[in-house]
Amino acid sequence: MGQQNLTSTTEFILMGVTRNPKLQFPLFGIFLSIYTITVVGNLGLIILTQVDSHLHTPMYFFIRHLTFFDLSNSTVICPKMLVNFVLEQNTISYQACATQLAFFLLFIISEFFILSAMAYDRCLAICNPLLYNVIMSQRLCHLLVAIPYLYGTFQALLFTIKIFTLTFCGSNIISHFYCDDVPLLLMLCSNAREIELLIIFFSALNLISSLLIILVSYVLILVVIFRMQSAEGRKKAFSTCGSHLTVVVVFYGSLLFMYLQPNSSHSFETDKMASVFYTLVIPMLNPLIYSLRNKEVKNAFHRVIKKLCRLCS
Repeated sequence: MGQQNLTSTTEFILMGVTRNPKLQFPLFGIFLSIYTITVVGNLGLIILTQVDSHLHTPMYFFIRHLTFFDLSNSTVICPKMLVNFVLEQNTISYQACATQLAFFLLFIISEFFILSAMAYDRCLAICNPLLYNVIMSQRLCHLLVAIPYLYGTFQALLFTIKIFTLTFCGSNIISHFYCDDVPLLLMLCSNAREIELLIIFFSALNLISSLLIILVSYVLILVVIFRMQSAEGRKKAFSTCGSHLTVVVVFYGSLLFMYLQPNSSHSFETDKMASVFYTLVIPMLNPLIYSLRNKEVKNAFHRVIKKLCRLCS
């Protein structure tokens, strides 16, 4: 099956995280734990920011959508990977592979620009606090969230349609643990130069433009913070940005690690490790970062727990 023409076949074979059979069970336990924490953490934060009126602010509106992207991205990849560990049959249908690629691209691309929107929000809150509520209206908040969804959907459909309307041939083995665009390109027998250039162009555009918005926002924030006379004011300003800045460093750090490696040390194995980090580990860490470093979230959690206790008693 590994060498037949894929125009007549209905499935691909995923290589998985590792070929070592001794590591299958321990890795299943690790990834199941990661996914469980991801679901509980992200779903809990989504519910908390929705039900607690104190968290009905632009910042938590953006956090709610960020956690939705994290939860969705992890769910697109992790359940299928866990099933493959158990069944030891790493197959995925042609249609399921296309669907997984489309949704993965949608959520990962959208995350770039929701992080940019959050940086812009923090910039307005610190640099222009008196007009913040006027500028950051409900309409603007919805617009800043709609743009990542629409832009992510456009790119996801563009790449998925272009890849899956071309002809696959040769090996049907995908050198990854999920359907990603780069491993799929290597399996195309028709000229994939156009789609390859499109992927390089949009990947660079997404990374550079979103990171540039974040960097400019934080430069402006730092200028304002260093001009503050009050040490308490500086501390408060830093605390409102701390969680977001931590998430940005972890997310972009893992991506830059993958993209900026020299060709001599670059391989699919290192790509897989980086992919594990930004598709599975980061979605688990983000709600923990926003919960453990944020007094408002902790206070909201205590308020919700007290209300539940009163209802139950």
